[in-house]
Amino acid sequence: MTDNKDFLFDFYELTQANGFMAEGIDETIAWFDVYFRPAKELGGFFIAAGIESVCDYINSLHFTQEDLAFLQKLGLSESFIEYLRTFRFSCDIWAVPEGTPVFANEPVVKIRGPVIQAQMLETIMLLSLNHQTLAATKANRIVRSAQGREVIDFGLRRAHGPDAAAYAAKASYIAGSVATSNVAAAQLYDIPAFSSMSHTWVQLFDSEKQAFAAFARQYPDNCVLLIDTYDVIDSGLPNAIEVFNEVLVPMGKRPKGVQIDSGDLAYLSKKIRRILNEAGFPDCNIYASNSLDEFIIRDMLQNGARVDGFLVGERILTAAPAPVMGGVFKLTAIEKDNEIIPKIKVSENVSKISTPCPKLLWRLFDNETGKAIADLLTLEDEDISSCQQYELFDPDYVWKRKTVSGFVARQLLVPYYKNGQDIHKKKSPAHIRAYCTEQIDSLWEEVVRFEYPHNYYVDLSQKLWNCKQKLIDDYYNGKR
Repeated sequence: MTDNKDFLFDFYELTQANGFMAEGIDETIAWFDVYFRPAKELGGFFIAAGIESVCDYINSLHFTQEDLAFLQKLGLSESFIEYLRTFRFSCDIWAVPEGTPVFANEPVVKIRGPVIQAQMLETIMLLSLNHQTLAATKANRIVRSAQGREVIDFGLRRAHGPDAAAYAAKASYIAGSVATSNVAAAQLYDIPAFSSMSHTWVQLFDSEKQAFAAFARQYPDNCVLLIDTYDVIDSGLPNAIEVFNEVLVPMGKRPKGVQIDSGDLAYLSKKIRRILNEAGFPDCNIYASNSLDEFIIRDMLQNGARVDGFLVGERILTAAPAPVMGGVFKLTAIEKDNEIIPKIKVSENVSKISTPCPKLLWRLFDNETGKAIADLLTLEDEDISSCQQYELFDPDYVWKRKTVSGFVARQLLVPYYKNGQDIHKKKSPAHIRAYCTEQIDSLWEEVVRFEYPHNYYVDLSQKLWNCKQKLIDDYYNGKR
């Protein structure tokens, strides 16, 4: 196996690149978009994440002698092998900053560069953005369902490998979770680490109370006791309270919390809260775990659950019941003789027809409320930043039109690479997290609700729509 951990390509990307070179079209300047198809199980919007991992990949991309020898065995040409030996990235990339809420069918990344290079980014783009956007989107749904209560990522042991666990922990954090049990992710991304205890700790001691007392002595400032090894109400909670009084209080400490991982969590949490309050520990948090997701948490709270924090594992890491994001990487234009030639993918499945041309992505915000009105795709030569009013129309049902005014239009795609040089300023996960919260607050409640969210419009400018329609008409009229 190659020592180059960043050697991540679908083989066809390399065979195509090799073929482009053989055909003499490898330096053709091409434009690509990355966007997500709709995913009803994830609601009306997604949280963009993963572009930083793409940047890390690009910045370290190289081909070792071992890599080149392996590719040579696969039948790639000597000229292409030599090209990779002296490879230097030279594309331009624009992307939506991590933590931005985005919608289906709008570009979250735009790439311009020699086609031999640009199309080689397809796998790493989709690998990173699909997985991390999925985790961030699911985590944010869970965070919103918790209504201000803590959500902690606890999914390391259920993840699909070490890298997936770390990236998902970061995505979960920028989407609103407050901590992670994943020590590697805590170190890599400066995320607060969270620890409680396991049933093993309790079972290793002669009694539950001895186990609790030992843990409290070892971790008086971070004492979270798991109270459902035997019986929550008749054993676990009484023993915990005795240990709080006998070990922590004499030390001048207060318990951080108790955790329940089984049983009727809503019912138990209400009884636990009442008993803790009566025992003089109203500040002791109650943590719940056990295959939680946004719907279970919402139902628990609707039933009056008194939970202060939710430890969520596989439902963030695997995003059940929607374990895959439908991100795609599509050619939108090429440049020839100083002219941009739009490209389109036409399909009998109308939802898979791509939108051609290099584009700008605008978000229109209402001046009075600060809320997002709609997103708009325009051609690159269309500047709507100073427009006083603008006519929006549904790109599928074009007779549905609305003129909006009193808005500010902001471009969402920002430069990340120029001529292959990384020009973006890397933000900390904490900064991205704050930005994500702010951006979600700009969406109407009807847009972010879990079931049947309001249809947030991603519209096309008239010029862009005309270009797309002409290409479709030309195809069906046999002019392709």
